[in-house]
Amino acid sequence: MKHLAFVLIVLFIASCESSKKELTANDIVNKAIKVAGGNKLDRSSYSFQFRDIQYHAARYNGYYSLIREFHKDSVGFVQDYIDNNGFERYIDEKQVMLADTTAAKLSASVNSVHYFAILPHGLNDAAVNKQLIGKVTIKDVPYYKIKVTFNEEGGGEDFEDEFIYWIQTETFKVDYLAYSYEEADGVGFRFREAFNERYVGGLRFVDYNNYKPEAEGVSVEDLDDLFEKEQLKLLSKIELENIIEGSPLEVNP
Repeated sequence: MKHLAFVLIVLFIASCESSKKELTANDIVNKAIKVAGGNKLDRSSYSFQFRDIQYHAARYNGYYSLIREFHKDSVGFVQDYIDNNGFERYIDEKQVMLADTTAAKLSASVNSVHYFAILPHGLNDAAVNKQLIGKVTIKDVPYYKIKVTFNEEGGGEDFEDEFIYWIQTETFKVDYLAYSYEEADGVGFRFREAFNERYVGGLRFVDYNNYKPEAEGVSVEDLDDLFEKEQLKLLSKIELENIIEGSPLEVNP
């Protein structure tokens, strides 16, 4: 009987071990999105300021409206709109007709600020490819290291950019991210360290310390190691101010 009990215990432990599922990149990102507010984003509206420019966003079950507005002395009051139908610019409440190339650049500029503001939301878009490339420790905290690339179709004009996200293994919060991007004379790199976490309307917002490597010949995957070695240069702080729930935008499905 003792032998049988021992065998049963061993089999039970083995069964428990085998039932532990190794998390995939998709699993980890899904948990990170849930921690950041999950499906609350699907029906949300909020406003914030970034570098003295006002931004608004409203979403309703796949329909969305995004806006950037600012006053420029030589131009007037500028409002840039993005929704499911495309991009429009207004100056002093009059629509301005733009060349397609100009509209695409302005749209990308507006969308970029909104995109970074709500990360990791957006990482389940159809054009996104995710890969778990390992576990690392930064400042004695363990992280999943997730690489993100984009398909050309649906990936935007910067589809060749590569991103890395460091997601805590316990809390599943994104504390760091890095990306590569095309410059006129080659490839540039940025590494961002999150701080000032707060939740508004159930959505997680953070600010970032924005770094770049001083050494040449690095890759985006090296940046966490360089950060640990204090070999990154602080360029700026990316801070969202006056975040409030609610927005003057309306979403019209």
